[in-house]
Amino acid sequence: MSACDNPRDLPGLPQDADGPVFAAPWEAQAFAMTLALHEAGCFAWGEWAQCLGAEIAGSEKPYYEHWLAALERIVTDKKIVTTDVLEHRRQAWEQAAARTPHGQPIHL
Repeated sequence: MSACDNPRDLPGLPQDADGPVFAAPWEAQAFAMTLALHEAGCFAWGEWAQCLGAEIAGSEKPYYEHWLAALERIVTDKKIVTTDVLEHRRQAWEQAAARTPHGQPIHL
């Protein structure tokens, strides 16, 4: 059994009595993408833990901002996606968010 088999074993992961908690849908999506990529064999859990640990040690951001930065780093380091593709998606998201009324779902 690996650490990803039981999310309660992940250090620093915000959770309540029922398990991990997310403040926003993107946090849950980043968490799920990480587990899916690991389960697909894209990276070993030790590699992920090392990458996340380096992000956490590097600054004082909220936990899932570290998580997202680590996810972006590992997928670019492993050449799963390019930094250009990530930047294009980030810009598309920002543009979509800017034209979406508050409280409405953002559609790319």
